[in-house]
Amino acid sequence: MSYPANRLPDHLRESDRAAGFEVTEAFERFSQMNDIFTRAFWDERVKSEDTEAFFASYRMEAAPRRGDGFTQKDFALRNASWLISDLISERSCEEGVREGFQGAIRADTPVAPEQAELQSPEEEAAQIKAIAKLFGADLLGITHRDDRWHYSDRPDVRVMEPIANDLPEGLSHVIVMGHAMDAELVETYPSALAGAATGREYSHEAAIVMQLAAYIRNLGYNAVASMNDTALVIPYAIKAGLGEYGRNQMVLTPEFGPRVRFSKIFTDMPLAVDGPRDLGMKAYCEECDVCAVACPVKALPFGPPDFGQEVAAGSQSTLRGVKKWSSNAEACFSYWAKLKSDCAICMRVCPFTQPRTDSFGKRWYRLATGAYGARGRAVARKWAARRAKPRLRPQEWWARLRG
Repeated sequence: MSYPANRLPDHLRESDRAAGFEVTEAFERFSQMNDIFTRAFWDERVKSEDTEAFFASYRMEAAPRRGDGFTQKDFALRNASWLISDLISERSCEEGVREGFQGAIRADTPVAPEQAELQSPEEEAAQIKAIAKLFGADLLGITHRDDRWHYSDRPDVRVMEPIANDLPEGLSHVIVMGHAMDAELVETYPSALAGAATGREYSHEAAIVMQLAAYIRNLGYNAVASMNDTALVIPYAIKAGLGEYGRNQMVLTPEFGPRVRFSKIFTDMPLAVDGPRDLGMKAYCEECDVCAVACPVKALPFGPPDFGQEVAAGSQSTLRGVKKWSSNAEACFSYWAKLKSDCAICMRVCPFTQPRTDSFGKRWYRLATGAYGARGRAVARKWAARRAKPRLRPQEWWARLRG
């Protein structure tokens, strides 16, 4: 199904322009069957002994080795960090749904029969943001529903065949939450230890997104909790004003750079929406290739945003019809599979990843995001190169943990 401009509602066209999205008439919704992780279960071009061992390593079948960051303790911490997320994602697998990843999270509370009396959409949006942060979310934005970003289908995980990817009628808004990953664990990528930063946030976000959705349902409005399922979260996060798209395929946020995981809630609660923001981070990315240089399998592009030609040409795991940076998903995931853990070197080396708590960091950020134009960004790139931090050795992380 394509989405020519003359069928796109005005408010979505306007937010496309504000976000810098360039969507052609060749655009088609993405099938979740073609997500690289899903393909590893059915596509013989991706599936291998390495990929099967990769998934098995997240259970008790981890194969610790002598390399720093891949010991039994490293795998134990990583896998323990995933526990809450795993409990949710596995509870409906016998029905074909892997909740939060290949199917929305099922409601544990009904919608109240009577709707609460609400204040203005602006006041309710502010309150929802405050409650989300009470539950533990680090970032929150609200945007309109946009079916272009919804998967055209999702897999029935029992047989790995496509089935309908439906939502209840009337869900008009999307609440997007950001969950910051631990900065020091991220510094140890690539390692099984670093994977604890990922798993911890998936477990956190599973709890937070379910709690906030339950709150909304108790007010008498429908709310569907979602993590990596149902729709692509990156365009929603950008439309909700949480960040900009980076060369490393991640949302760059002002607060945490790319070390953020996102969850979302689809709701019919009337809420004021946020808009995309020009943060100056994408402009920095256009002249920075640190992540592409650091990628061990050269899965990231060096050139300007395109329609998937540079490194992703022909890949069915690439969203088509949108001008953006695209990765070679097959090369990227093959490296993960060999590691038996996620890589995220591109996240670690991104200069926006480092916490900016001192005066130098704040000054660097102002330069990097265009406070002094292109010349200031050039200075920021030089400073970033000089001050780039080496990978934190996992054994050093453990030593710091002991105090």
